[in-house]
Amino acid sequence: MTIEDIKQTAREAGNILLTARRPKIMEKSGHANFVTETDEKVQRFLVDKLKDLLPEAEFLGEEDGQDEFSAKMAKGFCFVIDPIDGTSNFIYEYRPSVVSIGLLRDGKPYMAVVYNPYDDMMFSAVAGEGAYMNGERIMSSEAPLSEQLSCFGTAPYYEELRDKSFDIAKKLLPLCVDLRRSGTAAWDMCCVAIGRCGLYFELKIQIWDYAAAALIAQEAGCSVTDTEGKPLSYTGPSSALCMSRGVKKIPDCFKEA
Repeated sequence: MTIEDIKQTAREAGNILLTARRPKIMEKSGHANFVTETDEKVQRFLVDKLKDLLPEAEFLGEEDGQDEFSAKMAKGFCFVIDPIDGTSNFIYEYRPSVVSIGLLRDGKPYMAVVYNPYDDMMFSAVAGEGAYMNGERIMSSEAPLSEQLSCFGTAPYYEELRDKSFDIAKKLLPLCVDLRRSGTAAWDMCCVAIGRCGLYFELKIQIWDYAAAALIAQEAGCSVTDTEGKPLSYTGPSSALCMSRGVKKIPDCFKEA
């Protein structure tokens, strides 16, 4: 199995998004936490395809009750998949939404693919081999934060983090050009990786939100940690802070929060 095999699988999954009719919507626990029949369809497709590519791999995904990290997943290979990162965007046709596929080897990120089918942007990385978009090497920006956009997520399913999220965002705004919110963590990290933004943060995201995009960002020269500067766990939910090459230190607004 190669990264090209995973990219092809992501492309086929993206085509399901492109051809989907307005989906049936189901609600999960948490504020505005939705799942659609298309999420479930794409996850089943990904599991079937990826099992054929790497039969010995474990699977961790957002849907179908496969969302708990286990000790077994920390050994050997484990695919961590988000069939549609940005489900609310998908429901309301507010782009983008992406397919995210991360492959862990012995609990560490090994391969990663994030695909935005609406703009046909295929991000990929293999640990130690650089980050790519549509086959071309990418690197994050070397510009200082004051000359870059920042993006953030509001951790919408965790109401207890709402005030803190917006307090950090308020303090971050004068330090950068402006703030953006896309509604998909994987996409935001890829935007930092390719140089569209200088910083992304969110106070709580799930492992399937960051497993692929964090490796892509790191291979593009970014610093990717939790908001306290500690390494991501790759075992479950975490805060996330992704900074481009030009952002040399964690802004004070995170230390004060």
